[in-house]
Amino acid sequence: MSQQAEIGIFGGSGFYSFLDDVEEVEVETPYGPPSAPVAIAEIEGRSVAFIPRHGREHQLPPQRINFRANLWALKELGVKRVIGPCACGALQPELELGEFVVCDQYIDRTSSRADTFYDGPEVMHVSAAEPYCEDLGRTLIETARELGIPVRETGTVVVIQGPRFSTVAESRWFSSMGWDVVNMTQYPECHLARELELCYAGIAMVTDYDVGVLGAGAVSSWTVARVFNENLERLRALLLAAIPRIGPQPTDACSDALAKARI
Repeated sequence: MSQQAEIGIFGGSGFYSFLDDVEEVEVETPYGPPSAPVAIAEIEGRSVAFIPRHGREHQLPPQRINFRANLWALKELGVKRVIGPCACGALQPELELGEFVVCDQYIDRTSSRADTFYDGPEVMHVSAAEPYCEDLGRTLIETARELGIPVRETGTVVVIQGPRFSTVAESRWFSSMGWDVVNMTQYPECHLARELELCYAGIAMVTDYDVGVLGAGAVSSWTVARVFNENLERLRALLLAAIPRIGPQPTDACSDALAKARI
């Protein structure tokens, strides 16, 4: 494939608005088409590939996203380092709306998602002990600090199946366990990147308080979209500033994920 990219970004369609001279590429994968054609653009000399994980018109609910095709498409283009911005609900009252959380752990509460590239006959048991790329996360944290953007350096995200939001009982359970935020897409996106030996950093924007947190009522899609759009410029500023600072993939748990995974 002639087109190549260094860095991959998943996210919403709002990301398109600050990509100049975009070239769209159709990438075939063994797992079917990705969520949309891959948009490739240059940001300060760095080639960036972007896929809106929910599709161009946000037509794909979280449980229908073809995560394997999305990650495979980036790998085919030469991407080694991936950033996955997402919206999330706060499970702890000290988090503030519009604050960013650089996740370092996840809890998988999804079901029936295609979440591995190794479902036979080749079998690999890839470690998920430290699922996010520490080096890439550090770049995002340092950049956010320099820009004065509020950011949490660690956080555990509970990934629920969707498309529904949590019940009150579920939210109370998640919160009581000390978990920080809730989201619908970080798994299996994060783990599939690890299976392909790609670096992956998840940065979650707090768009709401999950039901019951700080007396919050039922979560609505309208509220989530409003808060996300109000803070989209900060996300754009963070990514634009961080992308030129992302170095080559180091030798670490991401790049060596398959070394000890085969039985």
